[in-house]
Amino acid sequence: MHDIISMTAPSNTDHRPVRPVVAIIGGGFTGAACAFHLAGTLPDGLARIVVFEPRSMLGGGLAYDTAEQAHRINVPAALMSLVPDEGDHFQRWLEGSGVLAADPDAVTPGGHVFARRSAFGSYVAASLAPLVESGAIEHRRDPVRKIAATRAGRWTIEAGDGGVLEADIVVIATTHPSPSPPSMVDRALSGHTGYISDATVPRALMDIGRDDRVLIIGMGLTAADVIATLDAGGHRGRITAVSRRGLRSRGHNLSPQEPFGEFADPPSRSARALLRRVRDSVAVAEASGLSWHAVFDQLRKQGGDIWRALPIVERRRLVRYLRPFWDVHRFRIAPQVEAIIERRLAAGTLSFHAAAIAGVKRSGAGAVSVDFRPPHGRQPFQEQYDSVVVTTGPAHGAVLSSQSFLKGLSDAGRLQPDAVGLGIAVDEQSRAIDATGQVADNLYIAGPLARGTFGELMGLPQVVNHAAFVSESIASQVRSLASLPSPSR
Repeated sequence: MHDIISMTAPSNTDHRPVRPVVAIIGGGFTGAACAFHLAGTLPDGLARIVVFEPRSMLGGGLAYDTAEQAHRINVPAALMSLVPDEGDHFQRWLEGSGVLAADPDAVTPGGHVFARRSAFGSYVAASLAPLVESGAIEHRRDPVRKIAATRAGRWTIEAGDGGVLEADIVVIATTHPSPSPPSMVDRALSGHTGYISDATVPRALMDIGRDDRVLIIGMGLTAADVIATLDAGGHRGRITAVSRRGLRSRGHNLSPQEPFGEFADPPSRSARALLRRVRDSVAVAEASGLSWHAVFDQLRKQGGDIWRALPIVERRRLVRYLRPFWDVHRFRIAPQVEAIIERRLAAGTLSFHAAAIAGVKRSGAGAVSVDFRPPHGRQPFQEQYDSVVVTTGPAHGAVLSSQSFLKGLSDAGRLQPDAVGLGIAVDEQSRAIDATGQVADNLYIAGPLARGTFGELMGLPQVVNHAAFVSESIASQVRSLASLPSPSR
């Protein structure tokens, strides 16, 4: 039965809402954080907050709703929190929940906690559970098929079951699209039993044999997860990871050190100037006994200011040329995963290569032959594999075609890509900018899809702060709507 929320009074002229409705599309971490902060900001019952999330758990999403025990958070638990003013909120929950007792490997010799990612998802879900139970947040376990604007300036949301919700404010808090495999690889291996085009799909690796020769395309955090998952499952064959630049995610320096450097005052006006400044700061830091980690921690803290100071053309240049270097230094792997990688490197069952893929073809007995072209004129080489796993990261350019409701909004001119190619165009309040350049006052983009405007929005602390920021803006709108007289009944 359709769930249509009546937004009109019996009068033909009074169309004001009885109670403002806020619809949040996506209940992964970003959507859950928005709902949590909005519910905590507004008085009880002032608005109806509905989160559309097909998963049974709010807060898990692609990152934290994982059954793989080898998948770990990649920063210490003491630095992860749903509550910005309580940095140890997650760690206190871990200690009080008994989760750590079942995961003794989570604690490093130095006392830092790198819990399983599923534990963080459970923590977020537990934080939202009282709000769901009380009705302050409604969890609707349906995907969204279509969103359309009404003549009255609100939104109709059509769910997967055919139900329709009419909302005053919509927050799009969905995840990035799936990876876009290299076209050459996809054409050659489509349908091959050993070809895994998206390693983030649950149980994607289950058919890889213990002795399979595995090629991983990409060398970032997802590649590290794949290596750790295979190792935990008893894999003992040879693993090769390849990327054009040969850059792999770095580990942590867990020694106490404060963020180092200054990058926002005065701001850099070009990607080249920023790069020079970072290199100089790393040299000064190392001369002072600090590691490069301290410099990148400062870059992360000042990321929003750094980004906003760069002209659009320089933002594009930074994304095109420097983002791979930023990613492998900024997004570090957990010590437990780093230990697995180092062990396998030492054993000779893992190798990393900088090379482009020059050719792919199927060979006998289900094997795959891959031709590699290393940089700088080095000698090309060929290898044989049983399985090929793609971990190249999300296809940013496909955001607006990745889900039917996003495509529909784009086709209607309600959404457009941002100027940098990272997500969706928004203004400084994170409100969507349509194809004509107009801002939609009641359509928000929360989380990483807004980083074309806000810059650093991939790390969890930045996502939490952004969710709280968006929620504050929505709360102000809700108060204004709620102050309008309700229609007569």
